[in-house]
Amino acid sequence: MIMVSDSAKELKSFLNRTGLGEFARLMVMRLVLGFMLHRGRMSCSQAAGAVRSEPVHRSQLTRFLARPRWQKNDFNGPLRQALLQLETGKGKFIYIIDATLCGQSGKKTQNTYSTGNRQRRSRKGRRHGKYKHARRSCHSFTFGLLITPSGYRLPFQIPHYTKEYCERKQITHRTTAESAADLIRSLPLPEEAEVIVLGDTAYDAEVVHAACEDRNYPWIFPVNPERVYAGPQGRRSKVRSRLKDWTSLSLKTIRLCASTGQYAGYRRLSRWRVGPKMKPRTYYAHQEKRDVRSVGRVQLVFSTMTPDLEKATPDNVKILMTNALGMSVSEVIELYTLRWQIELFFKELKSTLGFDQYRFQPFEAVEGWVNTAIATVLYLEWHRAKQLQRRNLSREAKRWWEGQRLHGLCEAFRQEAECQELKYVSERLKTPGGIAKLKRLVQNAFAKEYRTVG
Repeated sequence: MIMVSDSAKELKSFLNRTGLGEFARLMVMRLVLGFMLHRGRMSCSQAAGAVRSEPVHRSQLTRFLARPRWQKNDFNGPLRQALLQLETGKGKFIYIIDATLCGQSGKKTQNTYSTGNRQRRSRKGRRHGKYKHARRSCHSFTFGLLITPSGYRLPFQIPHYTKEYCERKQITHRTTAESAADLIRSLPLPEEAEVIVLGDTAYDAEVVHAACEDRNYPWIFPVNPERVYAGPQGRRSKVRSRLKDWTSLSLKTIRLCASTGQYAGYRRLSRWRVGPKMKPRTYYAHQEKRDVRSVGRVQLVFSTMTPDLEKATPDNVKILMTNALGMSVSEVIELYTLRWQIELFFKELKSTLGFDQYRFQPFEAVEGWVNTAIATVLYLEWHRAKQLQRRNLSREAKRWWEGQRLHGLCEAFRQEAECQELKYVSERLKTPGGIAKLKRLVQNAFAKEYRTVG
């Protein structure tokens, strides 16, 4: 938490771009400060006391999040544009799509669904549990993580609505793949931008391929296990049938090092993972161009990291499919390794910001919580970009800022806010009026029922 809101002037000016009203901006600022500065579990109570001299009740924040009118417009859109305006590098934009789940245990929590298999087992293998377990369900969010040529990271998200929730709210139901297609079509980049779309097997879908074709984006996805080659009906063999004679294929040996190459800046590696002592990863890959049913002419890359090729089973082989026919096999593999960045991003969201630590019954409050968490990420990325563009930045400091993820950026904001507060206190202690103002701030920091009279 901070003592006075003046300690976060840069954050206040950044949130002014959202177009929200003054009251909404102040509430969003409290939530953003809570995400960055909370100790322990993130909650509305943490955000309510984020500005120590201007505390509000946690229920006020909860009611604010559940109000849909301040979320009618995408207030994160202008924040993304502010970050994109700082992009000066030339190169590829990497757009990674994936979904993350947030577990919920409340029976009355809206828009939840269970991912467990509830089918009753056969009598022979039926297990009889002695204890009853609480029902577990979850919320799902489809994310798109855009990594710019300079390494800036811009998150986009669309929540998943269950069919029951869509019927109740009279909104259109979309699958995860359809949400990913909408994220691709609405990506705020110019037509001449070079974008590569990455995803896992769940996004090897026709709607996603069509969205990439509309934007003229190359894509790389692992092949769906049910994919078959093009051909007459009854004679279509599965793509995975090529793994029967795996050792007889012409394999290339590819060595890739995460800290070198043209895509090293996209990974944001720490200083301990950069240097000549880092061992490269070795891949054994086979490349071919084939016609795949319902997809068309594509490039298939079969790769494994198993050193003993004779013992490499089909489960050890990853089959990548891309519509970029002219891309080299080494570049296909290296680009797909960047897909793991969104998994690390989900880990940072949940462990550092407390993205999944909410407990709300109405889903409107959940959406407000998620949008403010994204605003927190955008501010931290914008602050990092502004620091990297400083001309007086030393080489060591530049290398430090280049390797920082959400945890390091939150700690950097905390240190800067504390320095601003020390300066604020020292200025007020110079005059009797300033001392009196400090006394009032300290008194306001306590709840009303604990304040002394006068």
